[in-house]
Amino acid sequence: MCPTIQKDIVNCFVEELVKSVIEEMGHDVFGLLVDESADVSDKEQMAVVFRFVDKRGMVKERFMSITHVSDTASSSLKAAIDSLFAKYGLSIKKVRGQGYDGASNMRGEFNGLRALISKETPSAYYVHCFAHQLQLVVVGVAKKHFDVGDFFDMISLLVNVV
Repeated sequence: MCPTIQKDIVNCFVEELVKSVIEEMGHDVFGLLVDESADVSDKEQMAVVFRFVDKRGMVKERFMSITHVSDTASSSLKAAIDSLFAKYGLSIKKVRGQGYDGASNMRGEFNGLRALISKETPSAYYVHCFAHQLQLVVVGVAKKHFDVGDFFDMISLLVNVV
């Protein structure tokens, strides 16, 4: 019942899950998907997802980590990724793809996270996150067409009720 023990148990599960994902990847190449945001207490955090092809040829995406970061500067995010990779014995040289939203700290060609990773791994190609692009399209359409906006408001209410 002690919160400390509960956190220890959860951390043990996390460690085992991450190890199993790394085994599933087979220490092969993978894509890196990263997003950052503030949690409810206004602390900045970074979510990391790996995208890879497993031994059977199936494309998989596995959530790896939520890491608190001091700020959302690209250097802070890169340091957190380096720390995560070092913790699990992963190499930045295995990254073949990068997917981020359109924020300058992420996609910036000179100082963004994209550039920092590309300096170490030139074969890590950047692709703008398609989920984020879809969200931008939906928001743009909903602003111009009120029926579409009403539809998404109704869906949101329905999901909340269910």
